[in-house]
Amino acid sequence: MQRTPFAIVLGGAALALLPLAGLPAFYDSLFYLALHWVVLATSWNILSGYSGYFSFGHGAFFGTGIYTSATLMARFDWPFLWTLPAAALLAALLGVALGAVVFRLKGVRGEVFALLTLAITFVIGTIVVNTPLDGGNGVSLAAVAVPKIGPTPSSTFYLLALAAATATLLIAWGIQRSKFGAGLFAIHDDEDAAEVMGVPTFRYKLYALALSCALAGLAGGIHSLFLSYVTAGDVFTITVPLTVVLMSVLGGTRHWAGPAIGALAITGLLYSFTASDLAVAGKAAIGAILIAAILFMPEGILERIRRFQRALHAKPGSAAPAAAPVPADPPPARKAASVSSSGGQGEVLLRAQGLCKSFKGVRALAGVDVEVRRGEILGLLGPNGSGKSTFINVVSGHYAASGGAIWFEGRCLNGLPAHRVAGSGIARTYQIPRPFGHLSVLKNVEIAALFGGAIREPGAASRQAMKWLEFTGLADKRDARPDDLNLHQRKFLELARALASRPRLVLLDEVLCGLTPSEIDDAVALIRRIRDQGASIVFVEHVMRAVMALTDRIVVFDHGELLAEGAANDVMQRPEVMSAYLGVAAHA
Repeated sequence: MQRTPFAIVLGGAALALLPLAGLPAFYDSLFYLALHWVVLATSWNILSGYSGYFSFGHGAFFGTGIYTSATLMARFDWPFLWTLPAAALLAALLGVALGAVVFRLKGVRGEVFALLTLAITFVIGTIVVNTPLDGGNGVSLAAVAVPKIGPTPSSTFYLLALAAATATLLIAWGIQRSKFGAGLFAIHDDEDAAEVMGVPTFRYKLYALALSCALAGLAGGIHSLFLSYVTAGDVFTITVPLTVVLMSVLGGTRHWAGPAIGALAITGLLYSFTASDLAVAGKAAIGAILIAAILFMPEGILERIRRFQRALHAKPGSAAPAAAPVPADPPPARKAASVSSSGGQGEVLLRAQGLCKSFKGVRALAGVDVEVRRGEILGLLGPNGSGKSTFINVVSGHYAASGGAIWFEGRCLNGLPAHRVAGSGIARTYQIPRPFGHLSVLKNVEIAALFGGAIREPGAASRQAMKWLEFTGLADKRDARPDDLNLHQRKFLELARALASRPRLVLLDEVLCGLTPSEIDDAVALIRRIRDQGASIVFVEHVMRAVMALTDRIVVFDHGELLAEGAANDVMQRPEVMSAYLGVAAHA
């Protein structure tokens, strides 16, 4: 895979020799437009394809680049090439300003984000047309000289687009193979779970938007001189975002090369119809392709080709591998990492003081005090609605506390975002497993190792992830998707993800729910081995035999308040606990 960037550069260098063939200017322009759309589609995909934030505002950033270059050339006599960095920078600043606001609002996702970005396109277009930037008359660049990069003006535009496309593809490839790309793909599948696992979602979305906008602005800056005459009515339209969406979806949004393949296919199709005087038929064909792509190839041409290749290489008649046995011992590297040098078992690791959480006036936690000691398994019990899962959500940073304080290893966690909490050494599972559905089992665990475990290099994170898949008995499922796993395996995948972040405290939220008795026995054995390697555990569970077998102490909640705490055998005999938790009358 490391040869891919060299192949991209080599391909770009080979295509740069094309103007020496002396082709007619028509072909230079055709190739320019194909590469122009490669830049736009690929840049759109860096945000919308990778992170799942579907944007209809690419025309706004593209248009910003056009008008930045056009204004600097026409009004201030800037050389054309000097305007291109300014076009990219201004488009990026616009994107960052937009993202800094909307990415902080959890409600602005999905179709709301798409509609907001579409509105931005028309807002900016209206501003431009009603200011001296355009004034309703457009901007003429007929007097601006085209730099002599190629032998002809048309070949110059081709070479500029080729350079931009090569750089854009390298960036897209680099992101997909990096820790940054892994975080974006996690955001795409489940943003809240990604944040709790250590992904700095706000910062990553802002970076992706800035890169996407900068590349669109660069393409716009080049295109301004290619057009020679710029008008707001032709620039700030729905055409650009719809076209890049079609190209990206057709080629495949989850691969760096997908949008480029879609762009080349659509551009070739459009101009083949235009050359035969069937332009209207070409537009109709584009619409038919969009419908067909959505219905029959939702993951794009590239993914369909890759599936076909995998099927060809699969050995016919090979038996499915047997389930991997659960290892007797945890990975040695993890065992050493989990032992703290700050103290032995028994010292307070986590302290919640007066912890409160309210939801629109409903108090889910009403000032509870809970301590978790190093090396213990603390059972957290209570009837449904007593505040157990809310406690897990507040400690993990999923919810902000309404009052009180949380201290972990002597550090106050109040106000920290969830990814900072994860980075401090706290990991959690979910009552209903929340894996990243489009990623393999190995990639799911690798993301936890990259972010919660603070491993910088994806290769090292992958090796660490494999250790935890072996530890949980899922090594033979490394290439499977989470949808291919049964509930038992998905629960163990949750555990593998939590452990891959190398936590000192693991919050288990009803990991035994829905399992059969034999599967519960497997899970109990696994939880014991997790504690034996030095991790502390908060164990939220209703399966009493597992609670009695595993816990050193238990804490009982009722209506958001701490009802009792102590050894399991003693606490479960108390009348108030039997009444609140087991539904037994207090006098029984």
